[in-house]
Amino acid sequence: MATKRVRRRAEPVLAERFGVFAESLLTGVWIAVASLGVVTYPAAFAAGARHLRRCTAHEGGGWREFVADFRAAVPGGWVVGVAGWAAAAVVRTDVLAVRAGLPGGPLVGAAVLFALVGAVVAGMRAAAVWTPGESWRSLWAAAGRRTVLDPAGSFLLVGGLVLVGCSALLVAPLAIPALGAVAAAAVAVEERHRRR
Repeated sequence: MATKRVRRRAEPVLAERFGVFAESLLTGVWIAVASLGVVTYPAAFAAGARHLRRCTAHEGGGWREFVADFRAAVPGGWVVGVAGWAAAAVVRTDVLAVRAGLPGGPLVGAAVLFALVGAVVAGMRAAAVWTPGESWRSLWAAAGRRTVLDPAGSFLLVGGLVLVGCSALLVAPLAIPALGAVAAAAVAVEERHRRR
């Protein structure tokens, strides 16, 4: 009898968690579609994270709210997107210099790659707490501090990025829904940090 009661209580919790997981996969598709503008990926990630925050808070939300958030995030987000592509170009140039055998190249290459990963994690953390009307610059500065002060959360996000990369290498279409799982991870990491 007691086992049946435990099962009845556990079933709604399991259904709710599975629902959040399914919503995060769908959100990954939305993020991928919104990122087709090449420099709109920060705004897409921010809108996806905000959608998942609404979902976990049991507030209304759907495609229309995602689009409205995306439109609100684009004005400052495209600058962040351009900066991200510029940083990727610098890292690519650095990798080419390391391959050419320049003295000190491996050390500089490792430092630049480490800085890029840190900047990507800070960007994900900033997007995870974005709300309409907030400045991307202030979000980025605060997220940079959290990236350094909360290394466990930052490493979780690096693991999520590795997951997306591995998914893309194994079965490319899997990387698209995995973006939503990374957005959910970013929201969870920020919620964990907030509660501390």
